[in-house]
Amino acid sequence: MKKLLTLSALILFSYSLSAQVDSLGKMGNDLFKSGKSLFSKKSSSGKLSTDEIVSGLKEALSLGAQKSGDKLSTADGFFKDAAVKILLPKQVRDIEDKMRMFGMGKLVDDAELSMNRAAEDAAKSAAPIFLSAIKQMTVTDALNILKGTDTAATAYLRKTTTPQLTDAFMPVIETSLKKFDAAKYWNQVFTAYNRFSKDPVDTDINSYVTGKALDGVFYYVAQEELNIRKNPAARVTDILKKVFAN
Repeated sequence: MKKLLTLSALILFSYSLSAQVDSLGKMGNDLFKSGKSLFSKKSSSGKLSTDEIVSGLKEALSLGAQKSGDKLSTADGFFKDAAVKILLPKQVRDIEDKMRMFGMGKLVDDAELSMNRAAEDAAKSAAPIFLSAIKQMTVTDALNILKGTDTAATAYLRKTTTPQLTDAFMPVIETSLKKFDAAKYWNQVFTAYNRFSKDPVDTDINSYVTGKALDGVFYYVAQEELNIRKNPAARVTDILKKVFAN
C-alpha cells in the first residue's frame, strides 16, 4: 500500500513539474517575443521605429537643402543678405576706407557685387547634390544625428557633400565670375591694394568665392534644421511632426 501511495505521489509531482516547466517555457517565449518587438524596425505603438527616424531626418534635410538653394539662388540672395554676403578678403577690407578715399569706391563695390552674383548662380547646383547624399544616409547616421547637436544634420551634410559641392560649384563660379567681370575687378582691387601694402596678396578668386558660397549654403541649411527642431509650426509633414516631437 505504501509503495502504491509513493508511486502515485511521484506521478502527481512529475505532472505538476511538467506543467510548471511548460508554463515557464511559454512565459519565456512570450518575454522573448515582447523583447524582440522593442527592437523591431516597424513600430506598432506610439514609439518611434528606426524606419521613422531615418525617414524623418531625410525629410528634414531635404527640406532644408531645397529651401537653402531656393533662397540663395534668387537675385540678391547673397548680395542683400548680411548673414551670407560675400565680402572682399580681410586684407582689402582693412584698407577699404583708404581706397575709397582715393576714388576707388566703385571698384570695391563692383568687385563685391560680381562675387555675390557668381555665388547666386552656383547655389542652384547645391540641392541635387544634397539630395543624393541624403538618400545614402544609414540608420547609424540617423541615430547619431537625432542624438546630436541642434545642427548635427547640417554637419553630416557638410562632411559628406563638401568635395562634390566644391567640384560642382567651382566651374559655375568661374563662369559666373567671368560673366560679371569679377576677375577683372578682383585684379584691379588687388593691384590697388598692393600699392598700400608691404605684403602683396595673390589670392585665387575662384577658390575664395566657392568657399564663401558653400558657407552661405550650409548656413541656411543649419537655420532650417534649427527651425524644424525648435518650432512645431515648421514641421509641415506627419513624419516631421512625429520624429521631432519625440
